[in-house]
Amino acid sequence: MIRNFVHVMPVFTDSTSRNLDQMKLIYQDREKLISYIKKVTEDFLGVNDVKGKRLFLKPNWVRHDIKPDHDVWCLRTHDEFVLAAVEYFLMMGPVSIVVADAPIQGCKWDLLITNELLEKFSKLSDKYEIPVIVKDFRRVVFDPKKNILEVERSSLDEYTIFDLGKDSFLEPISYGNKNPFRVTSYDPARLVVSHGPGYHKYCITHELFNSDVVISMPKIKTHQKAGITAALKNIVGLNGDKDFLPHHRKGGVKDGGDCYPGSNFLRRQAENLLDFANSRRGRFSYLTMVRLAGLLWRISLPSKIHDVGAGWYGNDTTWRMVLDLNKIALYGTIEGKIMPSIQRKFFSLSDGIIAGQGNGPLHPDTLNLGVVTFTNHSGMHDVICASLMQFDYRKINLLRTVFKLSKSEQVDFFLNGSKCELNKYQELSIPTNPPPGWIDHLAPHLSSK
Repeated sequence: MIRNFVHVMPVFTDSTSRNLDQMKLIYQDREKLISYIKKVTEDFLGVNDVKGKRLFLKPNWVRHDIKPDHDVWCLRTHDEFVLAAVEYFLMMGPVSIVVADAPIQGCKWDLLITNELLEKFSKLSDKYEIPVIVKDFRRVVFDPKKNILEVERSSLDEYTIFDLGKDSFLEPISYGNKNPFRVTSYDPARLVVSHGPGYHKYCITHELFNSDVVISMPKIKTHQKAGITAALKNIVGLNGDKDFLPHHRKGGVKDGGDCYPGSNFLRRQAENLLDFANSRRGRFSYLTMVRLAGLLWRISLPSKIHDVGAGWYGNDTTWRMVLDLNKIALYGTIEGKIMPSIQRKFFSLSDGIIAGQGNGPLHPDTLNLGVVTFTNHSGMHDVICASLMQFDYRKINLLRTVFKLSKSEQVDFFLNGSKCELNKYQELSIPTNPPPGWIDHLAPHLSSK
Protein backbone atom coordinates (compact mmCIF):
# COMPACT_ATOMS: atom_id res chain seq x y z
CA MET A 1 0.00 0.00 0.00
CA ILE A 2 1.39 3.40 -1.00
CA ARG A 3 1.93 5.76 1.89
CA ASN A 4 -0.09 8.92 1.20
CA PHE A 5 1.14 12.10 2.82
CA VAL A 6 0.92 15.88 2.88
CA HIS A 7 3.81 17.86 4.36
CA VAL A 8 3.35 21.59 5.00
CA MET A 9 6.33 23.66 6.04
CA PRO A 10 5.93 27.33 7.03
CA VAL A 11 8.80 29.63 6.07
CA PHE A 12 8.04 32.09 8.85
CA THR A 13 8.42 31.74 12.58
CA ASP A 14 5.96 34.35 13.82
CA SER A 15 3.33 36.74 12.51
CA THR A 16 5.78 39.66 12.30
CA SER A 17 7.84 37.96 9.57
CA ARG A 18 4.81 37.00 7.48
CA ASN A 19 4.92 40.03 5.24
CA LEU A 20 5.61 40.64 1.58
CA ASP A 21 9.11 42.07 1.98
CA GLN A 22 10.22 39.10 4.08
CA MET A 23 8.79 36.65 1.58
CA LYS A 24 10.53 38.36 -1.34
CA LEU A 25 13.87 38.01 0.44
CA ILE A 26 13.41 34.24 0.62
CA TYR A 27 13.26 34.00 -3.17
CA GLN A 28 16.56 35.86 -3.39
CA ASP A 29 18.41 33.29 -1.25
CA ARG A 30 19.09 30.11 -3.26
CA GLU A 31 20.63 28.25 -0.33
CA LYS A 32 17.64 28.99 1.88
CA LEU A 33 15.25 27.79 -0.80
CA ILE A 34 17.24 24.58 -1.22
CA SER A 35 17.15 24.02 2.53
CA TYR A 36 13.36 24.39 2.58
CA ILE A 37 12.97 22.00 -0.35
CA LYS A 38 15.28 19.50 1.34
CA LYS A 39 13.39 19.65 4.63
CA VAL A 40 9.95 19.26 3.08
CA THR A 41 10.90 16.39 0.72
CA GLU A 42 13.72 14.34 2.29
CA ASP A 43 11.54 11.99 4.38
CA PHE A 44 9.52 11.00 1.31
CA LEU A 45 11.86 11.27 -1.70
CA GLY A 46 15.49 10.35 -1.12
CA VAL A 47 18.67 9.78 -3.09
CA ASN A 48 17.73 6.17 -3.88
CA ASP A 49 14.52 7.41 -5.50
CA VAL A 50 16.33 9.91 -7.73
CA LYS A 51 19.83 8.59 -8.49
CA GLY A 52 20.08 7.31 -12.05
CA LYS A 53 16.44 8.19 -12.76
CA ARG A 54 14.77 10.47 -15.31
CA LEU A 55 13.06 13.39 -13.55
CA PHE A 56 10.31 15.55 -14.94
CA LEU A 57 9.59 18.84 -13.16
CA LYS A 58 6.38 20.58 -14.21
CA PRO A 59 6.16 24.19 -12.93
CA ASN A 60 3.17 26.50 -13.27
CA TRP A 61 4.43 28.59 -16.20
CA VAL A 62 1.05 30.05 -17.08
CA ARG A 63 2.20 33.09 -19.08
CA HIS A 64 4.91 35.74 -19.33
CA ASP A 65 4.65 38.67 -16.94
CA ILE A 66 2.32 41.49 -17.88
CA LYS A 67 3.23 43.55 -14.81
CA PRO A 68 6.72 42.29 -13.90
CA ASP A 69 6.95 44.20 -10.62
CA HIS A 70 3.84 42.41 -9.40
CA ASP A 71 3.20 39.19 -11.32
CA VAL A 72 6.69 37.81 -10.87
CA TRP A 73 5.80 37.07 -7.25
CA CYS A 74 2.33 35.53 -7.48
CA LEU A 75 1.52 34.66 -11.11
CA ARG A 76 3.67 31.57 -11.64
CA THR A 77 6.07 29.26 -9.85
CA HIS A 78 8.94 31.59 -9.03
CA ASP A 79 12.01 31.13 -11.21
CA GLU A 80 14.31 30.88 -8.20
CA PHE A 81 12.08 28.26 -6.59
CA VAL A 82 12.32 26.16 -9.76
CA LEU A 83 16.09 26.66 -10.00
CA ALA A 84 16.53 25.70 -6.35
CA ALA A 85 14.54 22.50 -6.90
CA VAL A 86 16.55 21.64 -10.01
CA GLU A 87 19.82 22.11 -8.14
CA TYR A 88 18.65 20.12 -5.14
CA PHE A 89 17.64 17.15 -7.28
CA LEU A 90 20.79 17.40 -9.42
CA MET A 91 22.77 16.82 -6.22
CA MET A 92 21.14 13.37 -6.03
CA GLY A 93 22.50 12.26 -9.40
CA PRO A 94 19.55 11.74 -11.75
CA VAL A 95 20.33 10.75 -15.33
CA SER A 96 18.43 13.82 -16.61
CA ILE A 97 15.91 16.50 -15.64
CA VAL A 98 13.21 17.86 -17.93
CA VAL A 99 11.58 21.13 -16.87
CA ALA A 100 8.51 21.83 -18.99
CA ASP A 101 4.96 23.14 -19.18
CA ALA A 102 2.25 24.20 -21.65
CA PRO A 103 1.39 27.84 -20.89
CA ILE A 104 -1.62 29.66 -22.33
CA GLN A 105 -1.77 30.06 -26.10
CA GLY A 106 -0.85 33.77 -26.04
CA CYS A 107 2.22 33.33 -23.83
CA LYS A 108 5.45 34.56 -25.42
CA TRP A 109 7.89 31.79 -24.53
CA ASP A 110 11.02 33.92 -24.94
CA LEU A 111 9.63 36.43 -22.44
CA LEU A 112 8.62 33.69 -20.01
CA ILE A 113 11.81 31.66 -20.34
CA THR A 114 14.37 34.38 -20.93
CA ASN A 115 17.93 33.87 -22.13
CA GLU A 116 19.06 34.80 -18.64
CA LEU A 117 16.92 32.03 -17.11
CA LEU A 118 18.08 29.51 -19.72
CA GLU A 119 21.67 30.39 -18.89
CA LYS A 120 21.02 29.63 -15.22
CA PHE A 121 19.62 26.20 -16.12
CA SER A 122 22.62 25.64 -18.40
CA LYS A 123 25.10 26.52 -15.65
CA LEU A 124 23.47 24.04 -13.29
CA SER A 125 23.59 21.38 -15.98
CA ASP A 126 27.30 22.03 -16.57
CA LYS A 127 28.08 22.14 -12.85
CA TYR A 128 26.63 18.68 -12.18
CA GLU A 129 27.30 17.27 -15.68
CA ILE A 130 23.68 16.19 -16.00
CA PRO A 131 21.34 17.29 -18.84
CA VAL A 132 18.69 19.84 -17.86
CA ILE A 133 16.19 20.19 -20.70
CA VAL A 134 13.65 23.05 -20.80
CA LYS A 135 10.61 22.48 -23.03
CA ASP A 136 7.41 24.13 -24.20
CA PHE A 137 4.69 21.48 -24.60
CA ARG A 138 2.32 23.60 -26.68
CA ARG A 139 1.47 22.32 -30.15
CA VAL A 140 -0.31 25.54 -31.17
CA VAL A 141 0.39 29.16 -30.27
CA PHE A 142 -2.08 31.97 -30.97
CA ASP A 143 -1.76 35.67 -30.12
CA PRO A 144 -5.41 36.79 -29.72
CA LYS A 145 -4.47 40.48 -29.52
CA LYS A 146 -2.55 40.44 -32.83
CA ASN A 147 -4.59 37.62 -34.43
CA ILE A 148 -1.43 35.67 -35.26
CA LEU A 149 -1.84 31.91 -35.46
CA GLU A 150 0.96 29.35 -35.43
CA VAL A 151 0.01 25.76 -36.25
CA GLU A 152 1.82 22.44 -35.69
CA ARG A 153 4.74 23.49 -33.54
CA SER A 154 5.43 19.85 -32.68
CA SER A 155 4.37 16.47 -34.03
CA LEU A 156 1.53 14.45 -32.57
CA ASP A 157 4.10 11.64 -32.32
CA GLU A 158 5.28 13.35 -29.12
CA TYR A 159 1.85 12.89 -27.47
CA THR A 160 -0.65 10.18 -26.64
CA ILE A 161 -4.25 10.93 -27.60
CA PHE A 162 -5.87 9.53 -24.50
CA ASP A 163 -9.60 8.70 -24.69
CA LEU A 164 -11.28 8.14 -21.33
CA GLY A 165 -14.57 7.37 -23.04
CA LYS A 166 -17.54 6.90 -20.73
CA ASP A 167 -15.21 6.78 -17.70
CA SER A 168 -14.54 10.52 -18.06
CA PHE A 169 -15.81 12.83 -15.34
CA LEU A 170 -17.25 14.87 -18.24
CA GLU A 171 -19.53 12.09 -19.44
CA PRO A 172 -22.47 12.95 -17.13
CA ILE A 173 -22.71 16.44 -18.68
CA SER A 174 -22.12 15.40 -22.30
CA TYR A 175 -25.68 15.85 -23.41
CA GLY A 176 -28.17 18.46 -24.52
CA ASN A 177 -26.98 21.22 -26.84
CA LYS A 178 -24.99 20.18 -29.87
CA ASN A 179 -21.31 20.86 -29.23
CA PRO A 180 -21.82 22.47 -25.78
CA PHE A 181 -18.17 22.53 -24.61
CA ARG A 182 -16.17 25.73 -24.88
CA VAL A 183 -12.76 27.28 -24.27
CA THR A 184 -13.12 31.05 -24.40
CA SER A 185 -10.59 31.85 -27.15
CA TYR A 186 -10.64 28.59 -29.13
CA ASP A 187 -12.56 27.26 -32.11
CA PRO A 188 -15.60 25.37 -30.71
CA ALA A 189 -15.58 23.01 -33.69
CA ARG A 190 -12.27 21.57 -32.50
CA LEU A 191 -13.80 20.48 -29.20
CA VAL A 192 -16.38 18.40 -31.07
CA VAL A 193 -13.54 16.22 -32.29
CA SER A 194 -12.19 15.58 -28.78
CA HIS A 195 -15.26 15.60 -26.50
CA GLY A 196 -18.80 14.31 -26.82
CA PRO A 197 -21.09 11.55 -25.49
CA GLY A 198 -18.96 8.43 -25.07
CA TYR A 199 -15.61 9.95 -26.01
CA HIS A 200 -13.31 12.33 -24.12
CA LYS A 201 -9.84 12.75 -25.57
CA TYR A 202 -6.74 14.51 -24.20
CA CYS A 203 -3.37 15.21 -25.82
CA ILE A 204 -0.81 14.06 -23.22
CA THR A 205 2.93 14.69 -23.51
CA HIS A 206 5.13 11.61 -23.61
CA GLU A 207 7.36 13.20 -20.95
CA LEU A 208 4.80 12.03 -18.39
CA PHE A 209 5.15 8.39 -19.45
CA ASN A 210 8.90 8.42 -20.17
CA SER A 211 9.92 9.79 -16.74
CA ASP A 212 10.70 7.74 -13.66
CA VAL A 213 9.76 10.48 -11.21
CA VAL A 214 7.30 13.31 -11.91
CA ILE A 215 7.30 16.35 -9.66
CA SER A 216 4.59 18.92 -10.28
CA MET A 217 5.56 22.38 -9.03
CA PRO A 218 2.43 24.54 -8.71
CA LYS A 219 2.06 28.10 -7.52
CA ILE A 220 -0.74 28.08 -4.94
CA LYS A 221 -3.38 30.54 -6.16
CA THR A 222 -7.06 31.22 -6.45
CA HIS A 223 -8.67 30.23 -9.75
CA GLN A 224 -11.72 31.88 -11.32
CA LYS A 225 -13.05 28.64 -12.83
CA ALA A 226 -11.99 26.05 -10.25
CA GLY A 227 -11.86 28.03 -6.98
CA ILE A 228 -8.21 27.32 -6.29
CA THR A 229 -5.26 26.03 -8.29
CA ALA A 230 -2.54 23.98 -6.65
CA ALA A 231 -1.54 20.33 -7.05
CA LEU A 232 -4.66 19.23 -8.94
CA LYS A 233 -5.06 22.07 -11.43
CA ASN A 234 -1.34 22.24 -12.26
CA ILE A 235 -1.66 18.85 -13.98
CA VAL A 236 -3.57 20.50 -16.84
CA GLY A 237 -0.23 21.56 -18.34
CA LEU A 238 0.50 17.92 -19.22
CA ASN A 239 -1.98 18.37 -22.06
CA GLY A 240 -0.15 19.87 -25.04
CA ASP A 241 -3.10 21.13 -27.09
CA LYS A 242 -5.76 23.33 -25.48
CA ASP A 243 -8.30 22.26 -28.12
CA PHE A 244 -8.66 19.12 -25.98
CA LEU A 245 -9.55 21.01 -22.78
CA PRO A 246 -13.21 21.92 -22.14
CA HIS A 247 -13.44 24.82 -19.69
CA HIS A 248 -17.21 25.39 -19.64
CA ARG A 249 -20.47 24.73 -21.49
CA LYS A 250 -22.13 27.33 -23.65
CA GLY A 251 -25.18 29.14 -22.29
CA GLY A 252 -26.69 29.88 -18.92
CA VAL A 253 -27.65 27.23 -16.41
CA LYS A 254 -31.30 27.37 -17.47
CA ASP A 255 -30.22 26.70 -21.06
CA GLY A 256 -28.22 23.61 -20.11
CA GLY A 257 -24.87 25.42 -19.92
CA ASP A 258 -22.72 26.61 -17.05
CA CYS A 259 -21.23 29.86 -18.36
CA TYR A 260 -23.44 31.98 -16.10
CA PRO A 261 -26.51 31.59 -13.89
CA GLY A 262 -30.02 31.67 -15.33
CA SER A 263 -30.61 32.62 -18.96
CA ASN A 264 -29.98 35.84 -20.87
CA PHE A 265 -30.68 36.63 -24.52
CA LEU A 266 -27.92 39.25 -24.91
CA ARG A 267 -25.28 37.06 -23.32
CA ARG A 268 -26.27 34.14 -25.50
CA GLN A 269 -25.88 36.31 -28.60
CA ALA A 270 -22.48 37.47 -27.33
CA GLU A 271 -21.48 33.82 -27.02
CA ASN A 272 -22.67 33.18 -30.58
CA LEU A 273 -20.57 36.08 -31.86
CA LEU A 274 -17.56 34.80 -29.94
CA ASP A 275 -18.05 31.35 -31.49
CA PHE A 276 -18.12 32.96 -34.91
CA ALA A 277 -14.94 34.89 -34.14
CA ASN A 278 -13.09 31.85 -32.78
CA SER A 279 -13.94 29.84 -35.88
CA ARG A 280 -12.06 32.52 -37.85
CA ARG A 281 -8.88 32.89 -35.82
CA GLY A 282 -6.13 34.26 -38.01
CA ARG A 283 -8.59 35.87 -40.45
CA PHE A 284 -9.36 39.55 -40.93
CA SER A 285 -12.82 39.38 -39.30
CA TYR A 286 -11.59 37.80 -36.06
CA LEU A 287 -10.75 40.91 -34.03
CA THR A 288 -13.88 42.76 -35.14
CA MET A 289 -16.13 39.92 -34.04
CA VAL A 290 -14.33 39.58 -30.69
CA ARG A 291 -14.85 43.28 -29.99
CA LEU A 292 -18.52 43.08 -30.94
CA ALA A 293 -19.01 40.07 -28.68
CA GLY A 294 -17.37 41.96 -25.82
CA LEU A 295 -19.59 44.99 -26.41
CA LEU A 296 -22.75 42.89 -26.43
CA TRP A 297 -21.68 41.18 -23.21
CA ARG A 298 -21.16 44.55 -21.51
CA ILE A 299 -24.56 45.77 -22.71
CA SER A 300 -26.10 42.81 -20.86
CA LEU A 301 -24.97 44.48 -17.59
CA PRO A 302 -23.11 41.50 -16.13
CA SER A 303 -22.30 41.25 -12.44
CA LYS A 304 -19.16 39.64 -11.04
CA ILE A 305 -20.64 36.16 -11.47
CA HIS A 306 -21.36 36.79 -15.16
CA ASP A 307 -18.11 36.10 -16.98
CA VAL A 308 -17.87 35.14 -20.65
CA GLY A 309 -15.24 32.58 -19.68
CA ALA A 310 -17.44 31.02 -16.97
CA GLY A 311 -15.30 32.36 -14.15
CA TRP A 312 -17.75 31.66 -11.32
CA TYR A 313 -18.59 29.06 -8.71
CA GLY A 314 -21.26 27.45 -10.90
CA ASN A 315 -18.73 26.29 -13.49
CA ASP A 316 -19.46 22.57 -13.66
CA THR A 317 -16.97 21.66 -16.40
CA THR A 318 -13.43 22.73 -15.48
CA TRP A 319 -13.22 20.62 -12.34
CA ARG A 320 -14.26 17.53 -14.29
CA MET A 321 -11.57 18.13 -16.90
CA VAL A 322 -9.01 18.58 -14.11
CA LEU A 323 -9.94 15.27 -12.49
CA ASP A 324 -9.75 13.51 -15.87
CA LEU A 325 -6.18 14.70 -16.32
CA ASN A 326 -5.21 13.71 -12.80
CA LYS A 327 -6.59 10.23 -13.43
CA ILE A 328 -4.41 9.96 -16.53
CA ALA A 329 -1.37 11.33 -14.68
CA LEU A 330 -1.65 8.67 -11.99
CA TYR A 331 -3.09 5.61 -13.74
CA GLY A 332 -2.44 6.19 -17.45
CA THR A 333 0.00 4.44 -19.79
CA ILE A 334 1.65 5.62 -22.99
CA GLU A 335 -0.67 3.26 -24.89
CA GLY A 336 -3.66 5.27 -23.69
CA LYS A 337 -4.95 2.82 -21.08
CA ILE A 338 -6.06 3.37 -17.48
CA MET A 339 -4.59 0.75 -15.16
CA PRO A 340 -5.98 -0.33 -11.78
CA SER A 341 -2.88 0.84 -9.87
CA ILE A 342 -0.77 4.00 -9.84
CA GLN A 343 1.80 3.81 -12.65
CA ARG A 344 4.52 6.23 -11.56
CA LYS A 345 6.07 8.14 -8.70
CA PHE A 346 4.13 11.38 -8.78
CA PHE A 347 4.63 14.23 -6.33
CA SER A 348 3.75 17.90 -5.98
CA LEU A 349 6.20 20.44 -4.57
CA SER A 350 4.28 23.69 -4.20
CA ASP A 351 5.48 27.27 -4.13
CA GLY A 352 3.21 28.92 -1.59
CA ILE A 353 5.76 31.36 -0.20
CA ILE A 354 4.05 34.24 -1.97
CA ALA A 355 0.75 32.81 -3.17
CA GLY A 356 -1.97 34.38 -5.31
CA GLN A 357 -5.41 35.66 -4.32
CA GLY A 358 -8.24 37.52 -6.00
CA ASN A 359 -8.68 37.16 -9.75
CA GLY A 360 -6.41 34.18 -10.31
CA PRO A 361 -4.96 32.37 -12.12
CA LEU A 362 -4.04 35.05 -14.67
CA HIS A 363 -4.50 38.27 -12.67
CA PRO A 364 -3.78 37.41 -9.02
CA ASP A 365 -2.74 39.70 -6.21
CA THR A 366 -0.05 38.71 -3.74
CA LEU A 367 -0.94 36.60 -0.71
CA ASN A 368 1.64 36.13 2.05
CA LEU A 369 0.81 32.47 2.60
CA GLY A 370 4.37 31.62 3.56
CA VAL A 371 4.48 27.85 3.00
CA VAL A 372 6.28 25.21 0.97
CA THR A 373 4.42 21.92 0.59
CA PHE A 374 5.14 18.39 -0.65
CA THR A 375 2.64 15.59 -1.27
CA ASN A 376 1.75 12.50 -3.25
CA HIS A 377 -1.96 13.00 -2.64
CA SER A 378 -3.04 16.02 -4.68
CA GLY A 379 -6.64 15.96 -3.52
CA MET A 380 -6.00 16.14 0.21
CA HIS A 381 -3.19 18.61 -0.41
CA ASP A 382 -5.60 20.99 -2.14
CA VAL A 383 -8.21 20.57 0.57
CA ILE A 384 -5.52 21.73 3.00
CA CYS A 385 -4.62 24.64 0.70
CA ALA A 386 -8.27 25.73 0.75
CA SER A 387 -8.17 25.58 4.54
CA LEU A 388 -4.98 27.67 4.60
CA MET A 389 -6.87 30.26 2.53
CA GLN A 390 -9.83 30.06 4.93
CA PHE A 391 -12.11 28.63 2.22
CA ASP A 392 -14.66 25.89 2.87
CA TYR A 393 -13.52 23.09 0.55
CA ARG A 394 -17.07 21.66 0.52
CA LYS A 395 -18.14 24.70 -1.53
CA ILE A 396 -15.56 23.93 -4.24
CA ASN A 397 -16.71 21.21 -6.66
CA LEU A 398 -13.16 20.13 -7.48
CA LEU A 399 -12.38 19.42 -3.83
CA ARG A 400 -15.73 17.90 -2.84
CA THR A 401 -15.35 15.17 -5.43
CA VAL A 402 -11.59 14.65 -5.64
CA PHE A 403 -11.50 11.57 -3.43
CA LYS A 404 -13.07 9.58 -6.27
CA LEU A 405 -9.57 9.60 -7.79
CA SER A 406 -7.80 7.77 -4.99
CA LYS A 407 -7.82 4.06 -4.21
CA SER A 408 -6.97 4.90 -0.59
CA GLU A 409 -8.18 7.78 1.53
CA GLN A 410 -5.65 7.15 4.30
CA VAL A 411 -3.33 10.16 4.41
CA ASP A 412 -0.64 11.10 6.95
CA PHE A 413 -0.26 14.79 7.77
CA PHE A 414 2.99 16.52 8.64
CA LEU A 415 3.77 20.04 9.77
CA ASN A 416 7.39 21.18 9.75
CA GLY A 417 8.66 17.60 9.89
CA SER A 418 6.36 16.33 12.64
CA LYS A 419 3.24 14.25 12.24
CA CYS A 420 0.10 16.18 13.11
CA GLU A 421 -3.68 16.18 13.00
CA LEU A 422 -5.46 17.73 10.03
CA ASN A 423 -6.88 20.63 12.05
CA LYS A 424 -3.36 21.72 13.03
CA TYR A 425 -2.96 23.45 9.65
CA GLN A 426 -5.71 25.91 10.50
CA GLU A 427 -3.26 27.72 12.74
CA LEU A 428 -1.42 28.80 9.58
CA SER A 429 -4.51 30.05 7.75
CA ILE A 430 -4.75 33.57 6.40
CA PRO A 431 -7.74 35.60 5.10
CA THR A 432 -7.81 35.32 1.31
CA ASN A 433 -9.77 37.16 -1.37
CA PRO A 434 -11.59 34.72 -3.67
CA PRO A 435 -11.93 35.32 -7.42
CA PRO A 436 -14.70 37.84 -8.28
CA GLY A 437 -17.20 35.16 -9.32
CA TRP A 438 -16.69 33.30 -6.04
CA ILE A 439 -16.99 36.11 -3.47
CA ASP A 440 -20.68 35.56 -2.66
CA HIS A 441 -20.02 31.82 -2.49
CA LEU A 442 -16.75 31.57 -0.53
CA ALA A 443 -16.55 34.90 1.31
CA PRO A 444 -19.95 36.62 1.34
CA HIS A 445 -18.71 39.05 4.00
CA LEU A 446 -16.63 40.70 1.25
CA SER A 447 -19.61 41.34 -1.04
CA SER A 448 -20.45 44.71 0.43
CA LYS A 449 -16.88 45.99 0.23
